[in-house]
Amino acid sequence: MEYFVIILFFLVILKLTSKVNKLEDRVKRMQHTVDQVAKDSEMHENPIDLELRKLINEGKDIKAVKKARQTLGLSLLEGKEYIDKLKSAGDSETVRSS
Repeated sequence: MEYFVIILFFLVILKLTSKVNKLEDRVKRMQHTVDQVAKDSEMHENPIDLELRKLINEGKDIKAVKKARQTLGLSLLEGKEYIDKLKSAGDSETVRSS
């Protein structure tokens, strides 16, 4: 009986892992679609980006990551990457304007 419960538990874990992986893939595809629609419709940047750039320019990168995470619902890694992209975009704008 104990083996049956262990096997059943293991199968449930495998099924849940499979579902999570499928959901993550769907989210990635949806994000790609949203990015393409935004690019095609020439949408301007996210309104929070101005506030985040201000924090970055003040040297408050950690606060910018925290604000991005809170506002956009990002993970820590995604928030850091988002801020890094804003910083690199800001650097390239500075280079272009020079």
